[in-house]
Amino acid sequence: MIEGVHFVRKRLAGGISRWYVYAWRGGPVVMSADGRKPSLTTEALERIASARRDRDAARKPRPTTIQTLIDKWRDSSEWSNFTPNTQKTWGSSIRAIEVKWGEVPLAVFNDTRMIAKVVDWREDRKKTPRAADNGVTVLRALLKFGVQRGDLRINVAEKIAKIYVNGQRAEIIWTKDDLDFFEKAAGEKDRAVYEAVLFCSVTGLRREDLARVTWASVGEFAIVKKAMKSSRGRRHFATVPRIARLDAVLELLKVRSRVSGVDTVLVNPRGRPWHLDTLSKEVARIAKLAGIVHIDVDEEGGPPRQRRKHLHDVRGTFATYLMTETDLADAEIASIMGWSVEEVTRIRRIYVDDTARQIALGKRIARGLTPR
Repeated sequence: MIEGVHFVRKRLAGGISRWYVYAWRGGPVVMSADGRKPSLTTEALERIASARRDRDAARKPRPTTIQTLIDKWRDSSEWSNFTPNTQKTWGSSIRAIEVKWGEVPLAVFNDTRMIAKVVDWREDRKKTPRAADNGVTVLRALLKFGVQRGDLRINVAEKIAKIYVNGQRAEIIWTKDDLDFFEKAAGEKDRAVYEAVLFCSVTGLRREDLARVTWASVGEFAIVKKAMKSSRGRRHFATVPRIARLDAVLELLKVRSRVSGVDTVLVNPRGRPWHLDTLSKEVARIAKLAGIVHIDVDEEGGPPRQRRKHLHDVRGTFATYLMTETDLADAEIASIMGWSVEEVTRIRRIYVDDTARQIALGKRIARGLTPR
């Protein structure tokens, strides 16, 4: 007799006993017979063996996959610390990862040969380069989460480069002419949009912080606000020193009409806090009307290429104010902006030092042409 097989007798009308044989208690019926307690037939034995194999296979834990790591990530405090905007932006990339890699066992990603597979995936999506790069960025963050928690040994997406040629924007800023053209294009109807750009130019705040900073955060010497964007898993404070330009803009914004109870420095035309996507779209719309673009000069002699300037690029304008109107060192400016020192140095070279040299050169030429 096979251990665990369960026999159940049921008495039928007329006093006949019917026996039901189960592969195990609570398992499937593998045979039945009337009369005396039956012996197991060959067919019943085969059914018992098959049922137990199916049971054991179902009990065997499924291999950990990319999907299970994604589920764990979404349930983690790390994911909850991301801003709603980041969660929304990364959502489409996560769905792409689920489609491509969701059922792949996590152990496969401990093989360095997966680096080439990830690069191939990026190349397959190169017709939408920003989406392709975002996919790798999110995959990199996901695998980093797996490494930190001991589910992975390596991060195969860690050193994969971007293909989006416009990805580096630190050297793009809004100039004084850009701000003037934008103000003219905005007019009185879209004055609140211009004020948002102007406020960004004198604070360097990221969009999320720009739209959410309140008057309670405005101190005598600085604006101090807990940053919406985290860095290295920690939420830092956005601290903006008050320069003369900022003081003037704050005075302008104080008189903006706002709904009762609204304490944000910036408000939309209805006196309410800006919705982040709406603010970006409105800035982009008016910038397009104003013809505000960045010109890329091909160092190899090719034709120049135009790129539209975004709200995020206004941050660089504030960096130039810190360079020209304060005695802060590049390292101090980098700390305020959340940039590297190299990025600040590049901005200084392009927009401050080169401009100063050109002005000095123009003055020398003018003196040479002026009769003595």
